[in-house]
Amino acid sequence: MRLTVVGNPANRRVELFTRAVLAAGLPRPAVLPWVDVLTGAAPPAAGALVRVDSPGEDAEVDRLLRRSASPARHGELIGLADTYAGLLRGLDRVAAGGAELLNDPADVAVLCDKRRCHARLSAAGVPVPAALPPVHGWQELRAAMAAARWSRVFVKPAHGSSAAGVVALAVARRRVQAVTTIEATPDGLFNSLRPRRYTDEAEVAAMVDRIAADGLHVERWLPKAGLGDRVVDLRVVAVAGRPTHAVVRAARGPLTNLHLGNARGDLAELRAAAGPAAWAAAMETCERAAACFPRTLQVGIDLMFLLGWRRHAVAEVNAFGDLLPGILTDGRDTYAEQVRALTDGRWDRWRAAAGRTPPGGDATRPAGAVGREVLACAV
Repeated sequence: MRLTVVGNPANRRVELFTRAVLAAGLPRPAVLPWVDVLTGAAPPAAGALVRVDSPGEDAEVDRLLRRSASPARHGELIGLADTYAGLLRGLDRVAAGGAELLNDPADVAVLCDKRRCHARLSAAGVPVPAALPPVHGWQELRAAMAAARWSRVFVKPAHGSSAAGVVALAVARRRVQAVTTIEATPDGLFNSLRPRRYTDEAEVAAMVDRIAADGLHVERWLPKAGLGDRVVDLRVVAVAGRPTHAVVRAARGPLTNLHLGNARGDLAELRAAAGPAAWAAAMETCERAAACFPRTLQVGIDLMFLLGWRRHAVAEVNAFGDLLPGILTDGRDTYAEQVRALTDGRWDRWRAAAGRTPPGGDATRPAGAVGREVLACAV
């Protein structure tokens, strides 16, 4: 088995996957840097198995993706649509040599566009928050919210990740409150690790208008269940269609991403609060969400239980959502689980099942147990 990783060589994602490959007794994978892909390097040859990892966290890669003459300033939210277009061009280059990609370019194109991903999940019957029709700025957003009679929404950049540029917006008559990672300055918008609260409507309007230039996806803000004094949701990683790892994200505010200073919650406590039936139903939903992307080895699913624990919804599905350090299932992290799926035939069986899916049948999921157990613990 000849494995190649397309990634940023100094990034821990590449390191962790390489470690998992070596631990399985396989040869060290070749690493094709994103910089080389974007500057004309030869693609992996036919016969190679290629994992494409996130191009993020590298200023030069970001510049090349955007086709910009100069790098972005640290944390600057700029050119998200251009970055998306550059990612798709890069994936086409990686696939041009005939190698087998473990992240199908067509799937990634949907996963990295929140509007298209929401539409695919919804068409497959996966429970998702309701979404507004396309809006292109603050005035259209307020009008659409009024028409839907919604007072709270999440405003998301269509091509964002890691909560960058997300605005949790609440309006009540003439009062506006926005919680966001955006730090607004006179000459740009910057992503912050400390969520900020804005209450001046003109300031919020200007912010929304600026991020709207790269496309927006707006969803209804659903009330999440909580444990103690925090609201919680889950990142669930599905490998070859099966949910295998989960981490609880607990926050005192609406943005639950762990890198924003939020805490890892207790998975056993969450499962006890939800109860066996609700948990099994949620895991079945994760299988159905993964089945919408049947040519991709792994996806990261953001799953939320709603108040009362009886209902749940999928907030997002992520193309590069498998970085869950310290979360193990049967002693394997998410990377070791993926290597195992490649070596024990599960990936081949998953693809074969996908090949039997009727054209356009995104809702069809491979045969398998409904609501499989996710056995995960933090170490």
